[in-house]
Amino acid sequence: MSPHRLVPESLALLTEGYAWLPDLMRAEDDTALSFRVLGRPALAVRGPEAVRFFYDESHVRRHGALPGPVLSTLFGHGAVHTLDGEAHRQRKSFFLPLLETDAVTGSAEHIATAWDEAVPRWRQQPSVVLFNAVGRVITRGVCRWAGVSLAEDEEERLARDLLAMVDGFATAGARHWRARRARARQEQRFADLVGDVRSGTVRAPAGSVLDRVCRHRDADGAELTPRIAAVELLNVIRPTTALTWFVTFAAHALHRWPEHGERLRAGEAGFATAFAHEVRRFYPFAPFLGGRAVTDLTWQGRHVPAGGLVLLDVHGQNHDERLWKDPYSFRPERFLDHPPGRDELIPQGGADPRTGHRCPGEALAVGVLETLSRRLADLPYEVPPQDPTIPLDRVPTRPRSGMIIRTLAR
Repeated sequence: MSPHRLVPESLALLTEGYAWLPDLMRAEDDTALSFRVLGRPALAVRGPEAVRFFYDESHVRRHGALPGPVLSTLFGHGAVHTLDGEAHRQRKSFFLPLLETDAVTGSAEHIATAWDEAVPRWRQQPSVVLFNAVGRVITRGVCRWAGVSLAEDEEERLARDLLAMVDGFATAGARHWRARRARARQEQRFADLVGDVRSGTVRAPAGSVLDRVCRHRDADGAELTPRIAAVELLNVIRPTTALTWFVTFAAHALHRWPEHGERLRAGEAGFATAFAHEVRRFYPFAPFLGGRAVTDLTWQGRHVPAGGLVLLDVHGQNHDERLWKDPYSFRPERFLDHPPGRDELIPQGGADPRTGHRCPGEALAVGVLETLSRRLADLPYEVPPQDPTIPLDRVPTRPRSGMIIRTLAR
């Protein structure tokens, strides 16, 4: 097939979910594709070299690329994700301490403590929907770590809103509008908190995420407005709570392949990290990432004009047989033999997190997932009959049942 042929525009994006872009690229048997989507020329790419191409700011920009509905639910208007160049680097300097080992360890410890506090309550209930329960655990732990004090009723409302923001970013209808309302509520709440810290009414623990966001200054030397400070504070807390999806997937994996629980309980060197990487590779979260072409671009003979969409096929790359042997088999040991290359495993983006758009909290995500996967493996529970299927036409997806468990006394 000619490398310049355009695949007809399709609304399958809205109905096929995670399968949409990989299916288009599979039909071409290639790692690049020119086509049209929703009336716009687009270029889809996949593979480690394509990741580097996508994150090169002379090729692709993020400013103006994220749709309004995604900003109104997931990231927030004016967030670091919408910036490029020096403005992006300066704003991102607020997030870079999340890369440090102490930050990863501290956040995981707070979240583990919140888990340990929750388990006795779970044992008093006939059953627990793990998705909902983990969302509250992570919210409690990450807020403590970030320096945000919550009353118990506030904790439950915040957890519900944070999960709603993630659950509704890629859909239309009720889930989307629930996400918008949740973001508006919490942006206002956190903007008020920033105002209270700056006025001295509330004390932020020195060096905490709350303290730093209140003091951060952008490239122009100006402090963040209360609303933008709230947006970026939420962009630490919200993606950490989004790890609820991966922890729930970890429970799904332990239910389907219980032998991995034995290895986690045994404390086998490196296995918890390998298990966390495989959960992030195997299970679907972000289908793709997008930006706009800075100029007319060509990649592997495929073209897109300036201003066209450039899509990085995240789900397809994480299941590409060119990179992963038996990509649709859950095999944590693959990461014992071969630690993931920076631009191979990209569930949270690619390139250098210090200078590019890769999520700076990725190390935190892996650390929390390691910790809670061990906690899951150590927790005595049974899985009652339910529907644990994971629909690929729902973005973001999760087990239909939310993974219901019945905890058991030791």
